[in-house]
Amino acid sequence: METINKNPHPWRTELNDLIRGASGGFLFGMPFLYTMEVWWIGSSAHMIRLLMALLLTFVIVFMLNRTAGFRQTSDIRAIDAVIDSVEALAIGIVCAGLMLILIQEITVQTPLNEAIGKVIYVSTPFTLGVALASQFLSSQEDEAQKNDDSASNQATFNATFSDIGSTLIGAIIIAFNIAPTDEIPTIAAATGGLWLLAVMVASLLVSYAIVFAAGFTNQQKRQKQEGIFQHPYSETLISYLVSLLAACLMLVFFDKLHWQDPWHLWLSYSIILGLPATIGGAAGRLAI
Repeated sequence: METINKNPHPWRTELNDLIRGASGGFLFGMPFLYTMEVWWIGSSAHMIRLLMALLLTFVIVFMLNRTAGFRQTSDIRAIDAVIDSVEALAIGIVCAGLMLILIQEITVQTPLNEAIGKVIYVSTPFTLGVALASQFLSSQEDEAQKNDDSASNQATFNATFSDIGSTLIGAIIIAFNIAPTDEIPTIAAATGGLWLLAVMVASLLVSYAIVFAAGFTNQQKRQKQEGIFQHPYSETLISYLVSLLAACLMLVFFDKLHWQDPWHLWLSYSIILGLPATIGGAAGRLAI
């Protein structure tokens, strides 16, 4: 019996996926490209910090690829997610490098270590955009295919893992643009314990309102979500803790917090940046 090839042009599918990924990278990465603090921190970062940045980006992208990467299929095994994450890193690095060359932040006179640092730091939002491409650039045909695969997805992807990943992604996208600036230390220096508590309460209320009270898309789906995020109150609390972690990681990533700093500085900085990060995490859960 003759076998019919359902995909006679796999190279065309691969090209479409690459274009989709690069488009998402440009959409998310371009606003961060013009952040001078990112250039400065990247150009002076040590190799260990650059390797940690790549590893952190890979882990986050892997988590997202396990739920919805830049490919048109949503049936992704762990090994496929690893391969796609490496490919997303490569696309992000290439896109960031080309843009830095285009705006003359990297020239033939730029030292190699400085150029590598700039590319790695700037490539992080580009890579996240690559991994998020299918969520924001998918066509109606893609959505129909994802709906057809929903039963398989339920068996393949752990609901809790998906929620944590989407929260982390959304939080980092927002925190990435704010963490390298001087606004966080300035605001933290002007706030005391009661105000920090008020910021925490506001973060929880806004997060709950966005996901469960505002009537946005996927709200009923969020109510039925399985895992430790099953109840709206527990989801709001746990997602806030994840967003605080994302905020803390971004502050360390951009050298705003150091291991020798006192614990109250870590706490206050993380809570202040945690407010916008929590909003990003809520948006991430709605998107996924």
